[in-house]
Amino acid sequence: MNGPVPAPPAVLGDCRGRLDGTSLTALAVYEPDTGDLDAVRWATDHRARLMEILAVHGAVLVRRAVYDAETLNAVAAAVGGELLTYTERSTPRSQVSGNVYTSTEYPANQTIVQHNESAYSASYPLWLFFASTVPAETGGETPLADSRSVVDELPADLVARFRDKGVLYTRAYREGMGLTWQESFQTEDRHQVEEYCREHGIEYTWTDDGLRTRHRRPALVTDPVSGRESWFNQAHLFHTSNLPPATREALSEMFDEEDMPRSAYYGDGTPITDEDMDLIRAALEKCVHAFPWERGDLLMVNNLLVSHGRRPYTGQRQTLVAMAGKGGDDR
Repeated sequence: MNGPVPAPPAVLGDCRGRLDGTSLTALAVYEPDTGDLDAVRWATDHRARLMEILAVHGAVLVRRAVYDAETLNAVAAAVGGELLTYTERSTPRSQVSGNVYTSTEYPANQTIVQHNESAYSASYPLWLFFASTVPAETGGETPLADSRSVVDELPADLVARFRDKGVLYTRAYREGMGLTWQESFQTEDRHQVEEYCREHGIEYTWTDDGLRTRHRRPALVTDPVSGRESWFNQAHLFHTSNLPPATREALSEMFDEEDMPRSAYYGDGTPITDEDMDLIRAALEKCVHAFPWERGDLLMVNNLLVSHGRRPYTGQRQTLVAMAGKGGDDR
């Protein structure tokens, strides 16, 4: 972030706070003075200050706070209000309790690249709440990157192209190739899918194999507090350059361009070059800050301002997530 970052309140109820991170990405860290925190009471009592901190820093980590899905559900509701369901899914995850889900269920040896949750969708959460109930034996961090800093680290001409054109996301749903349309839209009813697509500006075509969709979204949003632009899209994740080279080549031989499982273009349909994608990934990586999870950690994230990912890990790992606050075109 540009300029010195103001420190969070040094004391917030039973917790002492500090700033952790870098000049590009910093989060507020709070730790109770003694024992475990009564997280629901603490979050309720200090909601206004927590929202102020999230508006400035984009993320708050609270130690020894949440150990189960029920507590996460209550804390997230106390801070963010009514919790959201996970719709228009792009990755596999399971519902645990209420609107608390597992984090993306990818194999432990895989990296989940930085992304702002549901930035490809017309509707996305404003706030994310993570809880580490089982930290990994090694690795498994959830790296954060300030999306305002990402804009600053990218070439101005690239930012201008994305600002002017936006992003066109395409998906082809079929059995055995990522999520099916039934999994993504959480229904077996084609009419419900068609209604959802019409309401959210998604072009759709039913095929012999399943479903193809196309929709355009902005590539940047403006932070309502600071007025700074924030990099808010998943072009680098949908783009075929995100695939391992051998997988990309094999899929290109198997399918026509419109039938690739996922892809991303500029909003006018013109290709985004691999070189542009490399610049975006480099900017994201430069901005990344990661911390080791501890059991009981609660992480609150302003989804407009901070992206998240996941590093590979060994051993068992369970990180739960809840989402709140509705942003986008159909609020």
